[in-house]
Amino acid sequence: MARFEFANVDASMLGEANADSFFELGMMYSIGRSVPTDFVSAHKWFNIAAMRGNKEAIRLRQEIAAQMSEREIAAAQRAARAWLGAH
Repeated sequence: MARFEFANVDASMLGEANADSFFELGMMYSIGRSVPTDFVSAHKWFNIAAMRGNKEAIRLRQEIAAQMSEREIAAAQRAARAWLGAH
């Protein structure tokens, strides 16, 4: 599964983004809006949004997790931890 991040966005700007911004990133990847559908990336961004207080991200993270393997969920969780550690 391909991983795409933000070609037009400076990643350093995301460190200050709010929960809704991360939720929108999760939506982009979960439905393939402007990027290929990628549940691992969607789960990652929903996870970060949920940690920052977005309640809808919790629900959608659970929905897409039901369509993912345990390996994919673990990869998404590692990616979220790595992103948080870097920002």
